[in-house]
Amino acid sequence: MASTRWLTAPQERAWRRYRRMRTLLDLQIARDLNRDSGLSEADYDVLSTLSEKPEGRWRARDLAAQLLWSTSRLAHHVGRMEQRSLVARQPCADDGRGALISLTEQGQATLRRAAPHAASVGRHMIDLLTVEEVAALDTIAGKVITHLAGEVPTELPPR
Repeated sequence: MASTRWLTAPQERAWRRYRRMRTLLDLQIARDLNRDSGLSEADYDVLSTLSEKPEGRWRARDLAAQLLWSTSRLAHHVGRMEQRSLVARQPCADDGRGALISLTEQGQATLRRAAPHAASVGRHMIDLLTVEEVAALDTIAGKVITHLAGEVPTELPPR
């Protein structure tokens, strides 16, 4: 049986601070996002990802993969978003079982109302860091993403 690899005291402190930071930051950003736009983080993830495509439309299975969601989770969430007229679902012409998820005009307007979300991210995290710390954060995040996703992260398209 392999022995347990324990973290050193500095590693454990960094890990615990990261977990606490992530929890507090996620809560604050989610509160600000909801206050500014009425969106949940999941809503924002769907709308912002749809907006990455020039036509504002993704195949459902590709959208689920991009979000790292199951297709079932996406279907249920999209159903709730359809009821609020944020997205529309149409059948795929080339796949009778597939669906296309599209950003509606109301979804686009709601996403624009969420723009202060970027200011919240800046205010609560990015503005607290030096240019070098932001670069280090990007490097660290890239390494972890690459390890966990098994792929080289690419630059995100502008929002």
